[in-house]
Amino acid sequence: MTDVRPSPIAGKWYEGDPKMLARIVDEYLDEAQLPDLEGDVIAVIAPHAGHIYSGPVAGYAFAALRGRTPDLVAVIAPMHHPYFEPLITTAHEAYSTPLGKILVDKDALRELDVVLKSEVGFGLAPVERDPEHSLEIELPFLQRALASKWKLLPVMVRAREPRVSQGLGKALAHVLRDRNFVMVASTDLSHFYNQQTALTYDRAMLNEIESFNPDAAFDVERAGKGFACGLGAFTAVMWAARELGADKVKVLRHATSGNVTGDYSSVVGYGAAAILKTASSD
Repeated sequence: MTDVRPSPIAGKWYEGDPKMLARIVDEYLDEAQLPDLEGDVIAVIAPHAGHIYSGPVAGYAFAALRGRTPDLVAVIAPMHHPYFEPLITTAHEAYSTPLGKILVDKDALRELDVVLKSEVGFGLAPVERDPEHSLEIELPFLQRALASKWKLLPVMVRAREPRVSQGLGKALAHVLRDRNFVMVASTDLSHFYNQQTALTYDRAMLNEIESFNPDAAFDVERAGKGFACGLGAFTAVMWAARELGADKVKVLRHATSGNVTGDYSSVVGYGAAAILKTASSD
């Protein structure tokens, strides 16, 4: 019997019926109108609100991975809950969604833990029954978009320091380099500003993401000019992707919760992006 992390959000943050969930996620994927993406998509950045709110934007990110056949998917997400440890993973052997179980790659986690200790001086803290939504919310999209049987490398980032994110990025690159992988970075953008203010803040953050500049993303937040709850997570993925030969980021979609609810007085921003290794970057 596999030790499975019980889902705290299925049926709440996203559809709990398997057939309905598959249909809804497929619709989000089908409706995404992607631009031409030059090169190999090695990572995506996706939002993590309830599917009804951010699903239309997340569909763009995961449509960029549709049909891919990785063996390992690293999902790097923020930890919103008050754990003490800076970098967290699951203590369970698998995640569960209504679409089935996803095995955790314990070998890859152990290797990442070892490399992290040399890069940043500490490793991953395994926790049981975590309540975090930002990692799990991406899993049904991966289950529908990918065409292979893959294992999960889950990391939740509590730290918001460039040193930790860059160290995590280097450690991820070390672990993933010789594996058949994709990465997913989970983040929302600004929270609870009016629509016009949110568009300004989100544009500033998305500009640095598209500039492929993780250091500048930290600078934007420090200056109060843009915000992202997954800052420590997506910058780690950007640093990892650079180490692995990626040379371009393409923002695919931006919207806010107001575009869904019609209430523009207090919105949350959502962005989708693809991180690419173009043909010229061998």
